[in-house]
Amino acid sequence: MKNKMVILLPLIGLCLLFVLPARAEEVRISIAASLKDAVNEITAAFVKSNPGFSIVPNFGSSGSLAKQIVQGAPADLFISANPDWIEYLVKEGKISQDTVRIFTHNILVFVGPKTTEISSLADLARLQRIAIGSPKSVPAGQYAEQAMQAAGIYVELAASNKLVMAKDVREALLYADRGEVEGAFVYRTDALLAQNSTILYSVPAGMHDRVSYLLGLTREGEQKKAARDFDAFLAGPEALRILEKYGFDIGGDTTGNK
Repeated sequence: MKNKMVILLPLIGLCLLFVLPARAEEVRISIAASLKDAVNEITAAFVKSNPGFSIVPNFGSSGSLAKQIVQGAPADLFISANPDWIEYLVKEGKISQDTVRIFTHNILVFVGPKTTEISSLADLARLQRIAIGSPKSVPAGQYAEQAMQAAGIYVELAASNKLVMAKDVREALLYADRGEVEGAFVYRTDALLAQNSTILYSVPAGMHDRVSYLLGLTREGEQKKAARDFDAFLAGPEALRILEKYGFDIGGDTTGNK
């Protein structure tokens, strides 16, 4: 009986190798919060056509995500809403410059209740509470600061404590949607998701740097076929269709040139 058990155990183990499904290969992605809905749909489409892969997303402000990667957080691919954070990771040796390219573009807008009348950024001086992503880590906040500086109102608004800092652009939108502020700077794609706010003003492109999302593979991601395949999928027609559906600007240079 003992001899039979010795023979059976290896056979059982061999059978389990064929019965148990292979573990999906994970691709860990760190993505700017403003891309959340579009990227979730893109990853679902990718996994559907590549059932052996699993995408693990981490959404947040571009600055916070970049700092997490430098501190050792696992990531195979990073998409930033500001080129500066991609360049930061390239300098830190975390991302290969050869993999960097423009993913898509967006438009900065000011949202709030329909009762608020805004015809120019100068009109913001009349408001009491304005939400923006913290310029120290949130690209939307950096673009908003640039625009307000160009309009000559930033110093006044900051000095009078009218600016409410949000941890990312989605939180700024939430403040406006809840009525906790009179308006907020967000991207057009976020504004389309608002329930109680509407676009009051589209900030002229010349008042700030172009809103460009840059993508890059980390050193670890470069070595993983799954990460390279997902990167290629992000440049394909299905991903571009989804981005356009969510209001992103898919036109222009996508080679990584600025």
